[in-house]
Amino acid sequence: MGRVVLVTGVADQLAAEVARTLSADPRVDRVVGVDMAPTHGDLGAVRVVRADIRHPVIADLLAAEGVDTVLHMDVRAASSRTGGRGASKETYVIGTMQLLAACQRAVAVRRLVLMSSTAVYGASPRSPAMFSEESAPEGLQRSGYAKDCAEVEGYVRGFGRRRPDVSLAVLRCADVLAGDLPSALARYLRLPAIPTVLGFDPRLQLLHRDDALQVLHRAAVHGAAGTFNVAGDGVLTLSQLVRRLGRPALPVPGFGVEVVGRALRRTSGIDLSADQVALLTYGRVVDTTALRETFGYQPRWSTAQTLDDFAATTGTGPLSPERLRRVERGLATGLAGRGTA
Repeated sequence: MGRVVLVTGVADQLAAEVARTLSADPRVDRVVGVDMAPTHGDLGAVRVVRADIRHPVIADLLAAEGVDTVLHMDVRAASSRTGGRGASKETYVIGTMQLLAACQRAVAVRRLVLMSSTAVYGASPRSPAMFSEESAPEGLQRSGYAKDCAEVEGYVRGFGRRRPDVSLAVLRCADVLAGDLPSALARYLRLPAIPTVLGFDPRLQLLHRDDALQVLHRAAVHGAAGTFNVAGDGVLTLSQLVRRLGRPALPVPGFGVEVVGRALRRTSGIDLSADQVALLTYGRVVDTTALRETFGYQPRWSTAQTLDDFAATTGTGPLSPERLRRVERGLATGLAGRGTA
């Protein structure tokens, strides 16, 4: 008998792809996908159950299906859903508490994987140049989604103390960027002019969809236990992202970011939360040594390659990279000529 895997949040496209990939793995006997929202697209052999993980019925589902591996992706998926701060917190935190309570009673469960986020580290002027898994998020100011992720990870650690027989893996993933995956960052980078915080050029990391799929798949079937940062190699500054996408930057003074955020919510449906504003101000970079050396996975796509793939699928803006290079060469030639004169 192979593994029986429960995947939460399968109404989200990334979670659906992970569930479909697992269902085709010969080491997996069957996959059960759970979400209270309707799913979209072909999920292959995945058995989809319309259920709310906040409801105690999830315990009956675990027992009836004989689930031994739980891949909890509803934390990540809920970050892009609407409904306000209260609904988001209930989905992340209360739902995870109910799921963990059900797992604690399910004697067959032997593996639990949480898809978390590097947002748990926060972003502030006190942030280190690079976060390792041992960095203490509680030493930084957090709010919103970052705070929720920290709470959820805390509940998972508590579950691990109560069920030491269950192997736990927490994957702190950087922003997954792909042309066909809805996310706050993708919507932000598609703006005709990208607002930035005047005087700041944060360092950022990205995660390609293919690497995210591989890591989640590996974690579910044979990954190591522990906490792992997951991100593509290399770093880009926000100005480099904007330039590579061929879009003009719109520097905004710090005190005006809130005003711009309100305008974007009305016109584009983009919500620049406090977490996102902090990230776009101070940036965040994580160390992925443990991912390579302990977990055993080397990302195939760097941060720069992930951005280039996103640009290829979404199209560049009015200022194409080649046009920018021509302007730069012209300026450099003109300045060199003046210097000679």
